[in-house]
Amino acid sequence: MGATAASSDHHSWDDDKTEKKPFESSYGKMMMWFFILSDALTFSGFIIAYGAMRFKFLETWPIADEVFTHVPFFHGEFPMYYVAFMTFVLIFSSVTMVLAVDAGHKMQKNKVAWYMFATIIGGAIFVGSQAWEWKTFIKGSYGAVQMYDGKILQFVNAETGKQIAIGSEDFPIERQHSDRAQHQSDNGLWFTKEGSLPAYTIAEVQDAFAKNSNVTIRTEQMDMTAKKKQILSREDATRFLAQGKQVVTGANLEVNEYGNTLFADFFFFITGFHGFHVFSGIVFNIIIFFNVIMGTYEKRKSYEMVEKVGLYWHFVDLVWVFVFTFFYLV
Repeated sequence: MGATAASSDHHSWDDDKTEKKPFESSYGKMMMWFFILSDALTFSGFIIAYGAMRFKFLETWPIADEVFTHVPFFHGEFPMYYVAFMTFVLIFSSVTMVLAVDAGHKMQKNKVAWYMFATIIGGAIFVGSQAWEWKTFIKGSYGAVQMYDGKILQFVNAETGKQIAIGSEDFPIERQHSDRAQHQSDNGLWFTKEGSLPAYTIAEVQDAFAKNSNVTIRTEQMDMTAKKKQILSREDATRFLAQGKQVVTGANLEVNEYGNTLFADFFFFITGFHGFHVFSGIVFNIIIFFNVIMGTYEKRKSYEMVEKVGLYWHFVDLVWVFVFTFFYLV
């Protein structure tokens, strides 16, 4: 009897008979806020770890303005332009999401659909741009020589100090050996598998350097006063190059032509983790978009699902603002 009475007095969180809800919010919105809080702590840990490693290796950390200099179809000296464009697109998509939520409060189905569609397009442009940025970062721009101690040597014009690419007109390389096939399980030593072979051997680069007096080397060590990397004299450059281990192009989890390998590790991990969140948000938005078109929320007399996915979308936008600030600008 008592159990029956207790069950009859019980109301769910979202029951209209409930006198007061925590924070005057529905259960679904509260759970979204809990998820956002936990995810914010995760991203905070990543950014703090990045800041700690950058501070530890401050004098050898790559300069973002020298790494992210390209835009699609116009490779060249456009420092941070394309990253700024990506940021603008993502922030603008947050604006269209706000408009979709506002239209939902007014029960304006068509406006919700159009604003959701614009948000999806903005997210797709951002993810596509990030994929292109990854490809460019992995492919590399100039190439460098890695020493046996892991340090990176980059080639610059001796007069202007401007970085030049290995094998370019300013630094031509003469091939001295025939191309060696890459080791695979069915090619070469059966137990040996190696990564992609560099375009040039260290011996070929050393020989070309000796023949081109207009080329010198800069190290990954930075002059903190001038905010520029240390440029060596030809004599010192020859001595450093003699300790070269291999020619590296682009960046991955093992080598990084731009400098400290940790820079590439954090780039892939932080931007990749955020990109996964944006991609997930696009999928959620597409599902909500089709529900809007089919009139699902019109029948429910509530567009709260649009508001909940909007909270997630604003969160990933806000996280990118912090990533953009600390990874690219500072």
